[in-house]
Formats: sequence, C-alpha cells, structure tokens
Amino acid sequence: MIFDLLGPSLEDLFNFCSRKFSLKTVLMLADQLIDRLSYIHSKDVIHRDVKPHNFLMGVGKLGNQIYVTDLGLSTESRDVQAEEVDDLADAQHGDFDDPSDVPVEDVDIPARKPNLIGTAYYASIKGHLGVVQHFCDDLESLGYMLIYFIRGSLPWKGLKATSKNEVAEMVLERKRTISTRELCQELPQEFASYFDYLRSLPPNAKPDYSFLRKSFRDLFTREGFEYDNVYDWTILKYLIANR
Repeated sequence: MIFDLLGPSLEDLFNFCSRKFSLKTVLMLADQLIDRLSYIHSKDVIHRDVKPHNFLMGVGKLGNQIYVTDLGLSTESRDVQAEEVDDLADAQHGDFDDPSDVPVEDVDIPARKPNLIGTAYYASIKGHLGVVQHFCDDLESLGYMLIYFIRGSLPWKGLKATSKNEVAEMVLERKRTISTRELCQELPQEFASYFDYLRSLPPNAKPDYSFLRKSFRDLFTREGFEYDNVYDWTILKYLIANR
C-alpha cells in the first residue's frame, strides 16, 4: 500500500503546545474533523477509533489539511446493521495475565462480538458496551477529543485499577453518569449542545453534519476569530524559529 507522506498527528502537536489548544485552534480543527467524518460516513464506513493519534496534518502546501488514518478498526455500516450482542457482559470483561495499574489512555476495549476495539479514553458509550456502533458514535468520540484539546484532559483521566478491564469499566461508568453540562462546564454552550444533539437522535439516524459545523462556525464568528489557518503550533514554531 502506498500512502502520502504526512506530518505530525494532532496528539504530537498537542504535546508540542504544552497539552493545551486555544478555542480558535479547536474550532478550526472541529470544522475539518466533522467534514472528514461526514465524508467517511457518506461511504457507509464507521471509523470506530477516533482519537488524536489517528489524525495527521499534511506537509508543505497541504500543511493545514487534516488527514484521517488507521482505518484498521473501521467497518461498513450496512454490514453491522443486523449484528447484535448476545451478552453485553462479555464485551466488558477480559482476562489479563499480568494485571497492573494501567493509564486510561492506553486501554483498549476487549474484543468481543461485534469486534469493537477502541481506546477507552475516547470510545463512545456503545463502544464500551460492545453494541453495534453507528455514525453518531464517531462523532461522540470526536466530541470527547475536542474537550480534551481545549481542557487538556477529560473527567475520567487518572483513574487507577488493577487491570485494563477494570479501568475501562470505570471510564464507562463515568461517561454514563456525567451530564453534558458537567462534561462541558465553563465551555461555550455549543459544546454541550453538540452532545445534546447527538443524544437526541433516534438509533441509527444519520447526523446533520452541516448543522454541527455551522454551530461551531457561528461560535467562531461570534468570538471574532479569523479563519486564517494559523494554529497554535504555527505561532509557536514561528516564535521558536525567531528567537
């Protein structure tokens, strides 16, 4: 397989920027990321592992363009419509030979039927439960990612347990019990509205991507930002080069 040479991942750039992005950078990222997922979903594909490591920036003239990578866990929507999980508990429990304290960010959900293996830190609630995922699940993971970028962490960071499975269960419980208002506390209303919209949709419904992009774009305009593709790392690299 031949793949374009790409630049750093969003996680790399997040670390480069001292693990905090400005609201302007997050909103410009959100605009592109929703568009990328919209395109993938238009092909009846669900990514199922949306996280900062799987989005890379381009290089050269395409340095401001985001690329989606690692489709190894993706599946076609039409192939999963009829899938059901016989025992949800099976999707939440797995055996590990060497239990130890495991950072939440490194935890993968144990594979069961259907074959859902996502990173616990960003996985949707359905991803945790082992039930069939749909388009909204990718967007739910994206929402967690945006909050992570603007805050530097998520409410379930730092949980300690004796196994990967136990950590995943603790993260799931936090995601199921936290309200959108608490999750998006002190952030602009548009972030809570993003999650409220996704949760209001009926099962298997296709989201209105234009509506979600417009919501964030309206916030961008209201804040007086200029859509100039000048991200936080752009400014930081310039400052470092001109010391």
